[in-house]
Amino acid sequence: MMLAEQAYLEEIRARVCPKCVDGDGAGDCRISHGTECAVKRFLPQILEAVGSTYSTSMEPYELALRERVCRVCANQSPDGTCIVRNELECSLDRYFPLIVRVIEELDLKQRFSNAATGWR
Repeated sequence: MMLAEQAYLEEIRARVCPKCVDGDGAGDCRISHGTECAVKRFLPQILEAVGSTYSTSMEPYELALRERVCRVCANQSPDGTCIVRNELECSLDRYFPLIVRVIEELDLKQRFSNAATGWR
């Protein structure tokens, strides 16, 4: 059973947002008004990308991110290039390894704390 999106978002806010250069160091976002954080905006697609991938390498996760998120992002051009990502300004791309870690750790915790498995 997958956790609710809110649980993932809360854990990402607690563990990733304080490290974000667009934040205040305490997890509060300082993105300019009228702009939404890519993690929040694309959370369902991010969860789908991570949940459909399992690897010891980040490359398959990044490919899933490009297919499920970047493909529908307004910043990506039809040829697949993204000036925001290329200029290292995409916070989702920058912190994606940390986001993958948070999601997978929550999934493992959920799986092993399930009463049916006997794990706690």
